[in-house]
Amino acid sequence: MKLVKPKKFLGQHFLKDLQVAKDIADTIDTCPDIPVLEVGPGMGVLTQFLLPKGRETKVVELDFESVEYLKENFSQLGANIIEQDFLKMNLTELFEGKPFVLTGNYPYNISSQIFFKMLEYKDIIPCCTGMIQKEVAERIAAKPGNKTYGILSVLIQAWYNVEYLFTVNEHVFNPPPKVKSAVIRMTRNETTELGCNEKLFKQIVKTTFNQRRKTLRNSISTILDKSNPLSSEDIFNKRPEQLSVQEFIDLTNKVEQALKQESSMKQNE
Repeated sequence: MKLVKPKKFLGQHFLKDLQVAKDIADTIDTCPDIPVLEVGPGMGVLTQFLLPKGRETKVVELDFESVEYLKENFSQLGANIIEQDFLKMNLTELFEGKPFVLTGNYPYNISSQIFFKMLEYKDIIPCCTGMIQKEVAERIAAKPGNKTYGILSVLIQAWYNVEYLFTVNEHVFNPPPKVKSAVIRMTRNETTELGCNEKLFKQIVKTTFNQRRKTLRNSISTILDKSNPLSSEDIFNKRPEQLSVQEFIDLTNKVEQALKQESSMKQNE
């Protein structure tokens, strides 16, 4: 069967270096010995190194041409070739609700969305590895005070330990992307609950980083009025990239308490 032509609208960049593919596959070896889901297998360059590991392996692919190629060349996968949009899938149905490892050479145009979906299913995804744009990998792994530290850094590091494993040159792809790539591994930490209102936590993280040049006092004013006594505390003089995950959790609790006080005062007026 002829090779699959990469499709720009799907963000496809097919890896052609077998050693790099093997190295990516080997990143799951330190993950729990559980099933594997590969996202965007394309022509199976990574799949061929995952299958010998002896784990139950499923692949999800949106491109019909790639699906046909996989059916012809990886017949051992059988019904484990899933022709769907990963972002629209109910992941609890994949392995009967059991935990699994997520991996892949992720489509670059949706890599951030893939990790936001991972967070939705964090209780059944104890480990996620794979290749993404170097810039996104650096953001995910960034520490407070770093200019690349942002929304993805905080939301992922709240639940996962992040390892930036290695950088991949753009010339090992067809077609070569305009950016370098990187392989990362995210392993669930021991956190079972944040100790704050998680919905408000996400709102505060996103709101403040979307106005990252402003101090928290100004960026958070859409949530908490600047006239609130709480906003005089020192933490509100900082910018979001200066706060650790724990400080964002503490901030969330303070804001929630202040909002309750505001609500109570209005009810008593």
